[in-house]
Amino acid sequence: MPLAKITPTPLLYVRHGQTDWNLEGRMQGGQDIPLNDTGRKQARRNGMVMKDFLVDLGKTPDDFIFVCSPMIRARETMEILRKEMGLDPNDYKVDERLREITFGNVEGMTVPEMMVERPEVIRMRREDKWGYVHPEGESYKMVSDRIAEWMSEQKDPMIIVAHGVVMRVLRGLLCGYAPAEIPDLDTPQDQFLLWRDGSEAWI
Repeated sequence: MPLAKITPTPLLYVRHGQTDWNLEGRMQGGQDIPLNDTGRKQARRNGMVMKDFLVDLGKTPDDFIFVCSPMIRARETMEILRKEMGLDPNDYKVDERLREITFGNVEGMTVPEMMVERPEVIRMRREDKWGYVHPEGESYKMVSDRIAEWMSEQKDPMIIVAHGVVMRVLRGLLCGYAPAEIPDLDTPQDQFLLWRDGSEAWI
């Protein structure tokens, strides 16, 4: 059965706020980089908007499971979000499978640096960004497989805080995007995603 047919709805997805590595365009992946001031402001915005949005949906926070990546930038975002919603900042679940893609031995590099130092990685990513396994790391496909496994176990509507690649592959699984399209999907940090009744919208 397609994942979208069994996924509890509604689902709200928040990408973590900005970090200094996001700002610098560095391959962040598995590195545990904290939010910067802009990222904290983005998290506060999403919490304030979400609080009012749940009222518009006719829902309360108790209707949702709050679940988060274990990485510090996601956890900090979740805790700010919940605080802005008037909730206990620390009352949420963590699932290891929501961690970001691992870029392996190119983590910390910018694309211009990779073009000089690791041009073969740039070339192979461009040829097949979906299937390319980063050296000592993962591919988009590998992340999609673990997210599909995780989602297949979920029973309740959720508010998720995680990462850009995780967001892309989840949108691919739910909305039927072609694998070649998924790596280029937008992942804003100053909005959150609503998935409900088979369609998605940015809030």
